[in-house]
Amino acid sequence: MAPETRAAGSARGGLGRFVRWDVLVTALLIAVFIGGTGLSPDFGNTDNLSFALGDLGEIALIALPMTLLVVCAEVDLSVASVLGLASALTGSLWNAGWAIETIIPLVLVVGIVCGLVNGLLVTRLGLPSLAVTIGTLTLYRGLAYVVLGTEAVSQFPQQYTELAVKDVPGTPVPYPVALFVLLAILTAVVLHATGLGRSLFAIGAQEEAAFFAGIRVKRIKLVLFVVSGLMAAFAGIVFTLRYGSARADNGLGIELAVIAAVLLGGVDFDGGKGTLGGVVAGVLLIGLLRNLLMLNDVANEIQAIVTGLLLIVSVLTPRAAALIREARARRSSGRAAAAAPS
Repeated sequence: MAPETRAAGSARGGLGRFVRWDVLVTALLIAVFIGGTGLSPDFGNTDNLSFALGDLGEIALIALPMTLLVVCAEVDLSVASVLGLASALTGSLWNAGWAIETIIPLVLVVGIVCGLVNGLLVTRLGLPSLAVTIGTLTLYRGLAYVVLGTEAVSQFPQQYTELAVKDVPGTPVPYPVALFVLLAILTAVVLHATGLGRSLFAIGAQEEAAFFAGIRVKRIKLVLFVVSGLMAAFAGIVFTLRYGSARADNGLGIELAVIAAVLLGGVDFDGGKGTLGGVVAGVLLIGLLRNLLMLNDVANEIQAIVTGLLLIVSVLTPRAAALIREARARRSSGRAAAAAPS
């Protein structure tokens, strides 16, 4: 069997093993929603659901390219800093008298450049993405403070700030989240129904085999890092307009929530396994949990602890399940060998 066929088969097998995990996360999401309505009378009303969905909009948008990167066994920890840099640049240019219609495309280009830097360091110099993006996490956040300092900029055009918070007519879904839904459908089609998606799973499962099968590994990874930077910058614009405030420290720590949502959704941090449906469920679960804790006046520090625990659980549970399966397989092999006639 050709390496490409084996890799694709491995990807499909990995997805099959994660179906139960997806169902578990979805069931937990439903349980949180039902339990939340009992714990807080305001939890289930449309105004609160609209707020909760809007509050996770940036996390949801960034989680889409992050899913593709993690499927390829890569990661981008600089996304929150790119968001902060985009916010700071938006505020600085607005202060300088630029039109918002000019600011937005320029900020998106800066996001592309940030992603390109990450991608070139990983694909051309062969550096590990974890180390690279930890470095650029600090670099881009530092640039945000250079651009804007510690001041906050507000008074953005009302039609844009309203667009960042208003719901699609007749629904409790804010416009940024509606955009996320459309992009999630597109991403799901790419990941699960195209040759490019099969290539991503093949790269994550066994990069060397994928390369010898003719997959342009470096080019694909470079494009994914660029898309990650672009989406983080767009999320920075949405964040700025939603709060009506541009600050260099906007989005601080949001990368942990993004990674937690992706891993909680069943994407293996080692690559090659996962589904976008699971990631969407993971994003919603984290968003609803945060909202429920906030409604019950739980401190931000405790909310951060909950996110950290979810991240640990999402990493440990698949590993534990794999170890249990391997142990059972060894025991079955041992029993079969002992029962075989000599």
